[in-house]
Amino acid sequence: MPGPGLFEAVRQGVAGVGRLMATATCTGFGGVVEGSGERFGQAVLYERVGFLAELSRELTRALVASRWDEDSLDALAAGVDGQGEPLPSKGWMAMRRLDWAAAATPAEGVYVSDRVRRAAQEYAARTLHLALHRRTLVAAILVTWPDDPRRRTGAEWEALRALLPAGVSRAEIRNRTRQVRTHLAEHGKLPAGLCELEEPPEIAGQVLLAAMDRQQVTLERVDAGLVRLRVKLPLCVAPGSGREWAWHVIDLRLPATVGPDAVLHTPTLRPTPGGRIAVDLPHSQPMAAAPPTGHTVAVGFDWGVNTLLTGTVGRLTGQAGQARVVTDGRPLIFDATAISAKLHRLRGHREHLATRREHYRALADGLGAPHLAWADLLDKAAVLQVEHARVCPHPPSEPGAGLVGGPLGRRPDGRARRHRHLPGGPGHPGGPRQT
Repeated sequence: MPGPGLFEAVRQGVAGVGRLMATATCTGFGGVVEGSGERFGQAVLYERVGFLAELSRELTRALVASRWDEDSLDALAAGVDGQGEPLPSKGWMAMRRLDWAAAATPAEGVYVSDRVRRAAQEYAARTLHLALHRRTLVAAILVTWPDDPRRRTGAEWEALRALLPAGVSRAEIRNRTRQVRTHLAEHGKLPAGLCELEEPPEIAGQVLLAAMDRQQVTLERVDAGLVRLRVKLPLCVAPGSGREWAWHVIDLRLPATVGPDAVLHTPTLRPTPGGRIAVDLPHSQPMAAAPPTGHTVAVGFDWGVNTLLTGTVGRLTGQAGQARVVTDGRPLIFDATAISAKLHRLRGHREHLATRREHYRALADGLGAPHLAWADLLDKAAVLQVEHARVCPHPPSEPGAGLVGGPLGRRPDGRARRHRHLPGGPGHPGGPRQT
C-alpha cells in the first residue's frame, strides 16, 4: 500500500546512479467514458470507483479470512511453495502459487475480470505479510510472558529482546502486552498466537491498480503537469457481465513535487470520506547515488515536541582503531516563530478589512440608490474587497484556502515556500548555524 510523502532510495544496476521513489496524491474530478463520449463529474466518478473498491474489498476480505490461521501464516513466512520453490515477489502471484486464490470469488451472478481478482489477491498478500511482523512480536511476548506483566525484570527484558525482531519499539511491546493481558483476563488463558488474539484485519476500500495489466488500466503522461489515466470501471454495484464495465478516461493534474523527468507508475485509487477520489501516484526519478563509504561528515535530525526538527553535525576523526564521532554541540533548529507571528498579523489585518467592507455595505444598503453617497460607499467597499482578496486570494471553498495558500505560503510557480527562522540568527553567539 502506498505511503504518500515517504521517500525510498532504490539502487539501480548502473554504478553511481540511483532512483528516488515517492508517492504523490492527486484528485480525480471527472472524465469521459471512452466508448460513448459521455462526460461525467466527480460524483459519478466517486460512485463508480466506489463500486470497484467495494468489489475488491469483498474479494480481499474473503481471502484474508480464509487464511487467518497459524498454519497459513507459517506457510507464508517460510517463503516457499509446496514444491519448495521460492515464492514470487508479486503478492498476487504468491497467492496463486500457494493455491490460495480460489477463496477470492465474487458473489453469484457478479462478473469481475481476472485483473480485478489480481488486485484483490495482491491486497490480501500485503495484508497477510504485514501480519507476520505482529505475529513475531506476539509470539516473543507469549514465550517470555513475565510473572508481573506490568513490570518486567531485567532478565525478562533480556529474554524478550533476544526474540524480538530488530527495530521494535517499547510502545509496540507495551501495547501488545496490554492486548495479551486483556485476553488473559477475559478468557483465563494465554492466546495460542496472533490469530486467536485478533480477528482478521479490516480491509479498506481501495484498488491496487499496480496488480493489473493494460487490459484493465493504462497510464500516459500528456505534458509536464498532466497525466491521463484510463481504467475500466463497473457501471453498477453488481455488474453481471463484461458489457457492464466501461473504459473511463481521467485527466489528473500533477502536483509541483512531480518533476517533468519523473517516471510515473500505476497508481492506487481510494474513495475518501469527503466524497473525492484520491489517486496515490508513485513516481521515480534518477539521482546520483552517494558512495556508501568514505564519508567523514554527517548531519542527523530528530523530531521533537517543542521544536519540529533538531539536528547536529558530526565529524569522524582518528584512524581505524581510534576513530570516533565528535560534534561541537551547537544544535540546528527549525523554528517557525517568525512566520507564525506574520500569519497572525495578516489574519488580523484581513479581519479588519472585512469589517470595514461590511460596514460600508451596510451604510450603502441603508441609504439606498437615490442617495448621493450610495455609489461612493460601494466604491469604498469594492476597494476593500480587492485589498482583502490580496491578503486571502483563495475562496474558502478552494483547497489551500486561507493565508497559508496565499502569497505568503506559495511561490509564483505554485510551489510551497519553505520558511526558516533560526533563533539568534546566523553568526550570533550561541545561535544555531544555518544549513
